Amino acid sequence: MSGRYVAAVDQGTTSTRCMIFDHAGQVVGFHQREHRQIYPQAGWVEHDPLEIWERTQEVIRGALEKTGVAAEEIVAVGVTNQRETTVVWDRHTGQPYYNAIVWQCTRTKEICDALAAEGGQDRFREQTGLPLATYFSGPKIKWILDNVDGVREAAERGDALFGNLDTWLIWNLTGGPDGGAHVTDVSNSSRTLLMNLKTLDWEAEILETLGIPRRMLPEIRPSSDPAFYGLTREDGPLGAAIPVCGDLGDQQAALVGQTCFDSGEAKNTYGTGCFMLLNTGTAPVPSQSGLLTTLGYRFGDAPPVYCLEGSIAITGALVQWLRDNLRFFDFSKHIEDYAAQVEDSGGVYFVPAFSGLFAPYWRSDARGVLVGLTRYTNKSHICRAALEATAYQTREVLDAMNKDSGVPLKALKVDGGMVFNELLMQFQADILGVPVVRPTVAETTALGAAYAAGLAVGFWNGVDELRANWGVDRVWEPQMAPERRAELYRGWLKAVERTFGWVE
Repeated sequence: MSGRYVAAVDQGTTSTRCMIFDHAGQVVGFHQREHRQIYPQAGWVEHDPLEIWERTQEVIRGALEKTGVAAEEIVAVGVTNQRETTVVWDRHTGQPYYNAIVWQCTRTKEICDALAAEGGQDRFREQTGLPLATYFSGPKIKWILDNVDGVREAAERGDALFGNLDTWLIWNLTGGPDGGAHVTDVSNSSRTLLMNLKTLDWEAEILETLGIPRRMLPEIRPSSDPAFYGLTREDGPLGAAIPVCGDLGDQQAALVGQTCFDSGEAKNTYGTGCFMLLNTGTAPVPSQSGLLTTLGYRFGDAPPVYCLEGSIAITGALVQWLRDNLRFFDFSKHIEDYAAQVEDSGGVYFVPAFSGLFAPYWRSDARGVLVGLTRYTNKSHICRAALEATAYQTREVLDAMNKDSGVPLKALKVDGGMVFNELLMQFQADILGVPVVRPTVAETTALGAAYAAGLAVGFWNGVDELRANWGVDRVWEPQMAPERRAELYRGWLKAVERTFGWVE
């Protein structure tokens, strides 16, 4: 194969980047740009899809320019994305009918409550593996159809297309209004509340209940597709016709990047939110403990691989909130400096239920609390409590995962931007009581998308080659006494209870 590299577009909640990887899975170079966070009112979160497409083009061109890699040296393109964030646009013009409704947005609470009133929060869980929650795409589509003038009529005519951000970017990369591929993969479609976990197809009964025309939905394809979704346009940002053939939701991409290909292997990604995924093999495992049953990935014609997932809404976003809203520090990395000035949080707990609580509670009526404050409390205690909140929430998810799977986790592979915060990683190991392992390539989300695309074109011959690329950078061993761990965790659970029922 003449090409030497694979490119990955990683479209996240706060920024978009393009990363270029070599055959050893090492980063050759990247370019990254942030985009605006739009808050029309309390609890609502939006992005501008056209701005994200513009940023995507910029980061692709920037990555090529920075690395000196020529387009003809790239054999395939993979896409990974913030999941559940919903776009509806005109197939003829490429113009969105409305801003993208972000996964964190809570505007669909009334829709979800009305659906739950008729069949409970688990009304669609048997088919989809998901509870009714504002998190997922289906209720967001319904909100746009019900509230934006002309969209329902356009959808019924076949003029309106839906996609999460993966679908939006692949459509634009492969031609947009001029023949762009309207596709998604199994991992992203499993986050819509509209796909049947077993048939891997859109569930007609749920579409009818939500009033969503099937013709606006993308075709569901494998996460790594040797048939390609399409080719990039020669007049596009890559400047050549390159196969787009890898597509994974960001958390599933991190699972692939961490090479968790065996049942029982798990990873935790620390980003805007925090997401732990456990590979459960080729059969879906229903959760009894508030976790999600979701698709992990599907490579070509091989059987799909399923996961249990624990989703936490606010982790890195809490650090950003302290930086931007309260002006605690100028750069997010400085939170570790403040937190390190105190031995502990001084009895302070910070539960960041800004948009309700996700796993394992699924409480949209919860809101954030800061408890345990005394005259002794200072900024450093609050900074430390904010970091510890990420570790405590991860412990709750891990406990649920151990309960559902029946197999206690022996170590946790971690990735994402927050894993370079060493104080947090040590506290994470302490509060879990298991080792925490950071790989040599910590930005595994983009790597997973690259792996999916590279497998599709034979750049990598199989998962054993990918496993050989994985290496350990650092391991944090638990150092906390079991009694202290139990005492701190009891305090956390008590604080979480204080968040319930705030929104009536």
